[in-house]
Amino acid sequence: MPVYRPRIAYFLDAVDSVRAQSLGDWELILADDRSDDASLDAELNRLAALDPRIRVVRREDNGGISEASNSALALARGEFVVLMDNDDLLTTDALESMAAAIDADPDADYLYSDEEKIEVGPGLARRYFDAFRKPDWSPERLRAQMYCGHLSVLRRSLVAAVGGFDRRFDGSQDHDLVLRVTERARRVVHVPRILYRWRVSPSSTAGSGAAKPYTWDAGVAAVDAHLARVGIDGAAARGRITNTVRISRRLPAGVRVSVIIPTNGASGRIRGRRRVHVLGAVRSLLARAGHEALEVVVVWDSGMDRRILDRLRRIAGDRLVLVEYDRPFNFSEKCNLGFLASSGDVVVLLNDDIEVLSDRFVAELCAPLLEPGVGMTGAALSYEDGSVQHGGHVYADHGWAEAYRGAGPDEPGYFFSLRINREVAGVTAACAALTRARYAQIGGLDTGLPGNFNDVDLSYKVRRTGGRILWLAEVRATHFESRTRDRSYHPAEAARLVARWGLPERDPYLAQPWRHDYPADLDDQVRRPATIAAVGAPPA
Repeated sequence: MPVYRPRIAYFLDAVDSVRAQSLGDWELILADDRSDDASLDAELNRLAALDPRIRVVRREDNGGISEASNSALALARGEFVVLMDNDDLLTTDALESMAAAIDADPDADYLYSDEEKIEVGPGLARRYFDAFRKPDWSPERLRAQMYCGHLSVLRRSLVAAVGGFDRRFDGSQDHDLVLRVTERARRVVHVPRILYRWRVSPSSTAGSGAAKPYTWDAGVAAVDAHLARVGIDGAAARGRITNTVRISRRLPAGVRVSVIIPTNGASGRIRGRRRVHVLGAVRSLLARAGHEALEVVVVWDSGMDRRILDRLRRIAGDRLVLVEYDRPFNFSEKCNLGFLASSGDVVVLLNDDIEVLSDRFVAELCAPLLEPGVGMTGAALSYEDGSVQHGGHVYADHGWAEAYRGAGPDEPGYFFSLRINREVAGVTAACAALTRARYAQIGGLDTGLPGNFNDVDLSYKVRRTGGRILWLAEVRATHFESRTRDRSYHPAEAARLVARWGLPERDPYLAQPWRHDYPADLDDQVRRPATIAAVGAPPA
């Protein structure tokens, strides 16, 4: 616990919360960063005399939070170290819960818990609020946001191996340290219990992310340094929300990308004008791709107006590959045939009723796939009115759903989930990217799921083969959903999915709550079956 001129009452509360632990095998190291405060000095002396497990180190100069933390770390004797601010609180079972998690997984090198905030109101009444129920280990989210935060528990030998705290990142020193530790950690463990209470005050980042603006820039710098260490060709910048980080990756020019678009040539009225959907999709794709090594594979129905093909040739030129499809509708088969006709190192599945909104769309969507462990990526899709259509899939509570479907365009989501890149259980095949090798390895889309659940099944297969799935907040497109196909589903498709994967119980990447209260039938957002025959899911 680094200590610098704390409010004495809050500081003593913090120490008391450690002394009240149900697990007694701990030491508390208080590193005073030359506070030059006589009342604090007296309390430090009293506490050291009161409990032999409390140790005090007094720094000769004021070095900042990282140097103070390193001074405490140098005296630590435990196998694990716990990071704690000098005015926050541990729950009484915090250390016991972490010790149990370590016993259950001896390879754990970093553990973190859920947390909530605390403030003291009139009459010294405590109020607990803003509980953060966190996802399991989500390395992409950690780059965007120090979501692990409190309570953080790190193997001491690994902290020493990476060099401890780095004062260059003061203000986001914990974020930097956790990035460096998790780069080497054998196992990262989430303990899904609230074990830490973060005190809110006007000057703390708990109260306002804008209270300490230097912490934002320190976080960006920490992520930039992390990208360089792990070999990601990209740059970090401030995100759209305070203290979040946006990463812009670069896709090498030599990587060939094939975008596969199944279509029946349907048209519809968009923003007051009638247009052929596939033509709008291809135009917007080429205008905003941000990548030259691109081919567009259009799988078209035999009965389609041939004039549409002529217009596609004029729009896409020699980038266009046409594949005729002359069988009853099967979205999965059309995508697979498009894959077989393609030549890209990376393949993008794209519905024909998509309009690309963000610049460098293809580059940003595909670049993460070159990183070890990333199996599939998906985009942030919105309806025509700007509300959320796709915020990633959620597989939980015996159902499948689109996270945040129907949320307003300005809604940030639970702890900014709609504003940051993050791991998800799955993404919609309306816009998804995989490497060619991964698509072939998992056998593409299941043709036994011609209309629904094919993207859910695809996501399960990607994860089964060890691939993480990323939802990318800044890769944006409008999805004029189901303008070109029937939204209905068949019970046989549901039964096929359940027979293969079972019914989902808990989503490891779910940060609750993921639902959005909006004026629509809840069944359109999450289908929770009473029987297998009743199962449904969002269409691909």
